[in-house]
Amino acid sequence: MQCAEDHQTVLVVVQPVGIVPEDQFFKIYKRITSVSQVTIRDSQRLLYIRYRHHYLAENNEWGDFQTHRKVVGLVSITTCSSAKDWPQTAERFHGQKEVYSSTLYDSRLLVFGLQGEIAEQQRTDVAFYPSFEECSDVERRVEDFVESIFIVLESKRLDRATDKSGDKIPLLCVPFEKKDFVGLDTDSRHYKKRCQGRMRKHVGDLCLQAGMLQDALVHYHMAVELLRGVNDFLWLGAALEGLCSASVIFHYPGGTAGKMAARKPSISQPADAGKRHRPGAQEVLIDPGALTTNGISADTSTEIGRAKNCLSPEDIIEKYKEAISYYGKYKNAGVIELEACVKAVRVLAIQKRAREASEFLQNAVYINLGQLSEEEKIQRYSILSELYELIGFHRKSAFFKRVAAMQCVAPTISEPGWRACYKLLLETLPGYSLSLDPKDFSKGTHRGWAAVQMRLLHELVYASRRMGNPGLSVRHLSFLLQTMLDFLSDQEKKEVTQSLENYTSKCPGGMEAITLSDGLKLPPVPFTKLPIVRSVKLLNLPASLRPHKVKGLLGQNASTASPFIYSPIIMHNRGEERSKNIDFQWVQGDVCEVQLMVYNPMPYELRVENMGLLTSGVEFESLPAALSLPAESGLYPVTLVGVPRTAGNITVNGYHTSVFGVSSDCLLEGLPSVKTSGCLVEVIPSLPRLQLSTSLPRSAHTSQHMSKEELSSSVSVQLFNGEKQQLTITLENIGTEDIESLELTSKTVNTKDKVFGKFLSWDLEEALHHLPLKPGQTVTLTISIKVKLDFSGQENLLQDLNDDGISVTGLPISSPLRHVLKPRTETKAVSSESGKAEYSHVKSPSSVKECRQDRMSVLHMEQICKGVRLQMSDG
Repeated sequence: MQCAEDHQTVLVVVQPVGIVPEDQFFKIYKRITSVSQVTIRDSQRLLYIRYRHHYLAENNEWGDFQTHRKVVGLVSITTCSSAKDWPQTAERFHGQKEVYSSTLYDSRLLVFGLQGEIAEQQRTDVAFYPSFEECSDVERRVEDFVESIFIVLESKRLDRATDKSGDKIPLLCVPFEKKDFVGLDTDSRHYKKRCQGRMRKHVGDLCLQAGMLQDALVHYHMAVELLRGVNDFLWLGAALEGLCSASVIFHYPGGTAGKMAARKPSISQPADAGKRHRPGAQEVLIDPGALTTNGISADTSTEIGRAKNCLSPEDIIEKYKEAISYYGKYKNAGVIELEACVKAVRVLAIQKRAREASEFLQNAVYINLGQLSEEEKIQRYSILSELYELIGFHRKSAFFKRVAAMQCVAPTISEPGWRACYKLLLETLPGYSLSLDPKDFSKGTHRGWAAVQMRLLHELVYASRRMGNPGLSVRHLSFLLQTMLDFLSDQEKKEVTQSLENYTSKCPGGMEAITLSDGLKLPPVPFTKLPIVRSVKLLNLPASLRPHKVKGLLGQNASTASPFIYSPIIMHNRGEERSKNIDFQWVQGDVCEVQLMVYNPMPYELRVENMGLLTSGVEFESLPAALSLPAESGLYPVTLVGVPRTAGNITVNGYHTSVFGVSSDCLLEGLPSVKTSGCLVEVIPSLPRLQLSTSLPRSAHTSQHMSKEELSSSVSVQLFNGEKQQLTITLENIGTEDIESLELTSKTVNTKDKVFGKFLSWDLEEALHHLPLKPGQTVTLTISIKVKLDFSGQENLLQDLNDDGISVTGLPISSPLRHVLKPRTETKAVSSESGKAEYSHVKSPSSVKECRQDRMSVLHMEQICKGVRLQMSDG
């Protein structure tokens, strides 16, 4: 789409002749277009060139209306391998020139591949090159070609400006006007002024192209006055637009097309041209006496002297509005009107007048351009999108780019362009505050309109499927489900997940980045919301498997990193470590557990497959789990397990899942809402494992003073006071390490020493002779159990026994907690001494006492294991 400075350029078409490889053609085309402006020798003027590789012949018919629309130069590129093919090639070149013969100033033919006698001929219009690589002087030949165009342009300018045909000035017409002027009175004053005004405007166009900016301004002013007097609105609009273009070139020598390189200001412009923004500048005041009889004056110096200045920046916009209003009177001038709106918007964008620019664009949307091809419609919407982006209307820009994308796959197109549609849809994402990186959606509140974003993502999914790329469809659908889950209704959630399962059945989703053909990378989309994890907690090993250091060796590994007793820096660092480190240890080869609190946000049952831990630091074998979470389950505990295979520090980085056929690696650092008590734990080398079994039967009751974690097994025995019994304990090495030392300890959970004496005794000498105990070997221990109770305080004894869970039979105890013995009714009150005698009839409880070994003689087996493990960790 054009910009104001295009009025200063001459149009050159570059086209292939015959069969030319596309990549080679555009390689040469790029070199040709690098010659965009040429300083004319023996002159202080610049000639600007605009190149096109495709230009409709009917557009060339508007060359008299605006001279920058006519093709004045043709460069043809062809390949010719032998001399016998040359005549046919030359004929094709002449046929191509005939297409633009009515406006062509000069032409050139670049022949690649032809060598020999023909190639050695010196011709100005043909250049021969051995190959596409051996053509170092292409740019120089193009410069010479441009200079020849300038010579013709300058001669035409002088011929038109010094026309000696008296009153018979030809009437310049646009294509749709020719039939309207048939039969007009050519001798009327009205007709002559129309001819003069149009010719004056045409000469202004030629002056502007030839680099004579001030002359062009004067001619445009004169044309405006002449055409306004005869109500020639179409050409009056063109004269006003030319005046605006010349003023824009004067004020903004760098150009108004933002994506183009900055243009060099013309030498003929004043040095302060770029600084002139005088709001008070007015149009040139034309003296009618300065005009010749035919209205064309050869010497414009007097008019230039009268020019106060060109249009001010504010006046430029007003004249653009006036010109557009005149164009709007003609339905066949829709393209001209649209391009004038575009040029005005570019100027307003430089002036930072976005609201006024949007008004011009709104007008451009409703311009009727007649029967446009689908390609032209796409171009129109793309230009509107580009201009809205230029003025900062990003969402409006995205809207029109999306319309252009939909136009690429319109039902009327026989071969829909799904790739072009997909590419345009991707370009609309920023305008709708949408990014394809899921990390951008975890930074806070949602940005943009979710309903529009979901619609756009659905369109991306459909376009990628029609492109034949199911992997892209899976990625976009996963992104939709992950980022828009909170905005989907229950029915939409069901439909999206069903579609995702259908796609992943053909192409499973993974965590690899997808690189598109244009280099754009689509990052992976982990399903951190399916299910949602609220907390992560590393669990300690069971009590019977926890490692303990040997007390006598604690000092050997004490840290001596600092000679100071206290350092605030060290303490600060330790505080940070404590926030991540955990105060227990894991053991190499033992099954370790991590508990996650998760919930299912979906309105139906969610199946999660292959859920396991992601770790770093040591070799870790994750044991994946499969779970099925009920609909909207609420917080649900899930335990993930694994086995560390080496020693060191292990960090739990996250977890991996497989949901709806999409594999996800969910990292904790990307989930700020997840609560964790720490994720770094030490893994110590493998330790031996000892299994204990006894000859006593298992107990149906467990001690209330010890948790189930602390007891690996519980056995019971019933003994009378003073009775002895032998207990056999079998120890088996069920691990993979040798047991080199053994230590046995016992623990009495009751603290009432007056009741309990020493129950257990053993001799380890024989067992120690079997050490080291190899994996799979066993050793037996004999432990003697002897019951010895003190019944000196009988009333208190009963209460203590009951409190401790020891049953005492033979007494009429009415309360399970406390029993107070009452004296006989015939007995008198006695002192404490006589009170003791009163109870002499009571049978001694020692004869009937039943002792449950839960409290008194249970072996603290985990202590045995701890002792063994302790020795091994030291050894």
